[in-house]
Amino acid sequence: MSEPWDLSLSAAAAAIAAGRLAPVELLESALDRIDDIEPRVQAWARIQVEDARREAERLTRLQRSGTILGPLHGIPIGVKDIFNTAGMETACGSRIMAGFVPAADATAVARLRAAGAIILGKTHTTEFASFDPSPARNPWALSHTPGGSSSGSGAALAARMCQGALGSQTSGSIIRPAAFCGVVGLKPTFGRVSRHGVHPLAWTLDHPGPMARTVGDAALLLDAIAGADPHDPATLSAPAPLAYAALLAEAATDDRPAAALRVGVPDRYFTDGLDDEAEELYHAAVRVLETAGCEVRDIRLPDEFEAGMDAHELIHNAEAAAVHVDTYRARPGDYGSKLRAIIETGLQIPAPTYVRAQQVRTIVIRRLRDLLDTVDVIATPAAPGPAPEGLASTGSPVFNRPFSFTGFPSLTVPCGFTGAGLPVGLQLAGRPFDEGTLLHAAAAYEDATAWGQRRPPL
Repeated sequence: MSEPWDLSLSAAAAAIAAGRLAPVELLESALDRIDDIEPRVQAWARIQVEDARREAERLTRLQRSGTILGPLHGIPIGVKDIFNTAGMETACGSRIMAGFVPAADATAVARLRAAGAIILGKTHTTEFASFDPSPARNPWALSHTPGGSSSGSGAALAARMCQGALGSQTSGSIIRPAAFCGVVGLKPTFGRVSRHGVHPLAWTLDHPGPMARTVGDAALLLDAIAGADPHDPATLSAPAPLAYAALLAEAATDDRPAAALRVGVPDRYFTDGLDDEAEELYHAAVRVLETAGCEVRDIRLPDEFEAGMDAHELIHNAEAAAVHVDTYRARPGDYGSKLRAIIETGLQIPAPTYVRAQQVRTIVIRRLRDLLDTVDVIATPAAPGPAPEGLASTGSPVFNRPFSFTGFPSLTVPCGFTGAGLPVGLQLAGRPFDEGTLLHAAAAYEDATAWGQRRPPL
C-alpha cells in the first residue's frame, strides 16, 4: 500500500471505514510528511499537533467500537487562516489579527468536524485574502508562487501534507492556486456554502469552498460543508444541496458518463494574454472532453461581459474598503502595500458608482444565465499561464473573476504540464447551484487523463 499520506481523501476515507487504516496512522503519516516537506514549502501558518493527535485517538477508539462519525472520519484537513477555528488562532495572514483566538468555529469548519474530519491546522493566506503574498511556495517549483489567496491550501495539498483543505474566493482565490499547484479547486455558487465565521474581503463576492486532490475528493468535502445556515442569509434561499459524491459514483457506472453534456467554448476574453503552452493544453483538454462524449460548441459571451469585469473591480474595492476602513484609519502601517492600494481606491468610489456597478452585475448575471440555457458548462483556461516565477505576486485572477462576479459555480482540474514541469488547469463553470454537472464534467475529464496523479518532485 502507498504511504498513508499519499492516499487521496476518498481512498483514505474508504480504508478507515473498512477498518484497514486507523485515523492515528493516517495522522502520524501526515505529520511525518509535514516534518519532511514543510520547511521548504511553508504552507502552514500553524499546526495543532497535540490537539490533532487527541482527536485522532478519539476517532480511532470510535472506529474500533464500530462507530464512524461521517464520510470524513479521521481525515486530516487544512483550513485557510481566514476561517474561525475555536481555540486556534485565526490571524488572516495579518499583523492586525495576530493573536485573535475565536471562541467558535466557522460554520464550514464545524460541519467538517461533524463529518469526522481532523482539523490539522491553519494554512497560509495572503493578507486578509487579498493580494499581499504569504510565505507559501509552489511545491512544483519553490521559486514560483503557489497562487493566492488560498496559497497554503493549494501548496499543502499538492505536497501531500493533508487530504483536503478549505479555501475561499473573491476574485480567483480557489481556482488560481489550485491550478498553479496541480490540484482540484471548487468555487461553489454564492450561497451554497456559509460565509459565517469567515473573515470577509468583499461581502457580495466571497465564496468559501473545498480544495482537494481529486474531483471525487472535492465532492466529498462539498457534501460536508454545503447547505443552509441561519447565520448567513445568502444560504437560506438556495435549493437543498445534492449528494454530490453519490452522484459521481452513479455517473461512474455509465459507459459514457459525459455523453449528454454540452460544453461551451467562449469566443473571446479567456484567451487574451494566454501563454502559448497553456493555450495548447487548453485546446487539448477540450478535445479530450469531446472524445469523452461531450458536445463542444462555440459560444458568444454577452456584449456586457467586459463591462461586468470593470464592475467587479469597483464592487471588490468598495466593499474591501468598507470592511477595513476603521482599522485602516487606526493602523494604516500594519497593512501590506497591495491591500492599502485597494482600500484607498475603494474609499474614493462614490455610492452611485457602486450602485451602478451592481446594476451592471444584474444584467451580466441574466445574460450569462441565458447563455447557460444553451450549454451545460463553459470550458476555459484556469489562468493565463502556469504559476509565475517569483514570490512577490500571486498571479492574475482575470479568468476566474467572471464567475466570482456572477456567483456561478466554477471548478479547476489539472489538464497538463508545461515543458518546465509546472501544472496548468482547465476551468469549468456552470449554472447556479448546479455543482453536480460541473463535478460530472470534471470527473469525466479526470477519468480520461492522468494529470492529477502526478506528484511534485519533493
